[in-house]
Amino acid sequence: MIAYQVTGSGENTLVFAPGNLSHLDLDWEFPLRAEFFERLSSMFRLIRFDKRGTGLSDRPTTMATLEQRSDDIRAVMDAASVDSAIVLGNSEGASMAAMFAATHPQRTRALVIWGAMARFVATEDHPWGLARAEYDRMIQDVQDNWPSEWYLRGPGAGFGPDVDDAFIQASMRYCRAAASPSAVAAYERMNAEIDIRPILGAIRVPTLVMNRVGDPVASCDAARDLASRIPGARFVAFPGTVHPIAALAPEKVLAEIQAFVTGVRPVEVDDRVLATVLFVDIVQSTEALSAIGDSAWKVRLEGYYRIVRGELTRYRGREVSAAGDGFMASFDGPARAVRCALAVAAAVRPLGLAVRAGLHTGEVELMGDNIGGIAVHIAARIVAEAGADEVVVSSTTKDLVAGSGLAFERRGIKPLKGVPGEWALFAAAG
Repeated sequence: MIAYQVTGSGENTLVFAPGNLSHLDLDWEFPLRAEFFERLSSMFRLIRFDKRGTGLSDRPTTMATLEQRSDDIRAVMDAASVDSAIVLGNSEGASMAAMFAATHPQRTRALVIWGAMARFVATEDHPWGLARAEYDRMIQDVQDNWPSEWYLRGPGAGFGPDVDDAFIQASMRYCRAAASPSAVAAYERMNAEIDIRPILGAIRVPTLVMNRVGDPVASCDAARDLASRIPGARFVAFPGTVHPIAALAPEKVLAEIQAFVTGVRPVEVDDRVLATVLFVDIVQSTEALSAIGDSAWKVRLEGYYRIVRGELTRYRGREVSAAGDGFMASFDGPARAVRCALAVAAAVRPLGLAVRAGLHTGEVELMGDNIGGIAVHIAARIVAEAGADEVVVSSTTKDLVAGSGLAFERRGIKPLKGVPGEWALFAAAG
């Protein structure tokens, strides 16, 4: 169960997607946060929620993946009877907010991002964030010392060196109530693997990205880079060397949000959304047909169709087309798509069949009941790289399912016919 709270009664609804942890009750006992949410509630109908495993929400044994967190935004909006809303992604919450906006543009009036980077671990092509060794040290500190002063002042919460001891002690009590060491470590571990750069170009809603110039958690240059990847996004930098949105001159941040939202036009329904495209077909179907004959093949093929369509229903996939022994389907969650492909591969084996599957997550064009676009072509080329009983995915899909429990083996860097560049491919396992 996801705990959520609705305050305020403004003309527009704003959903606040929290960072690593939150606590709906204790927010009102923490003066800095209480004042900020009171101000937001005076401007909007404000919906706040605690992510799975934190605050007042259920504490499952495994933490929610990016896909599940994004889907929880939808679930909270449904529970509050909200058709569309402004979604504010705070810090780590920006990743789920961005994914929701790209996947559900018709339900996102605008996207606001505070203090975030597309990824939080530095790489050669993304020089911002902690080095892997530093990030591992932070995770170890969470496990051993949660919540430590070093984490709160530095790479975890970014309160900075100037915050007084009383504030740190109060923050420690808040953190202990909001999440366990294992939960925070699990989220930090997951965040280390997430890279939302590939999906940012699929965001088609008005977007405001904000950051402090000296933010110790989210580099201002990285936030600017994030904004540059979202079509038409506006970027605003504020002075300061602290990370939390409410910690310094929050009235200026709120004024910027209000001015942005006031000038936002209603979102037009676009024909492009973020989706995971799945292709699946039977390996050596012609040879099987020749071996068993037309009648037996027809029976076997009907069983195959039932299995595929049953798994699509189970994993909330949408059948786009079926021709011969091939299926194309789309999903609004990459982990569900991968699990569906693995389930199909396992379920058809008793029929004496082997399938191969290819998946890619990207922007697709809606064309009635059909879909098109480069993401479809990429997925179609990826399935050609798969062997019998293999589910092969792009690196984009792999990065978006971090923490799902799915395992992947490198298949190398491959050119895909008709698609620019070379692509890192991975074979999935349950």
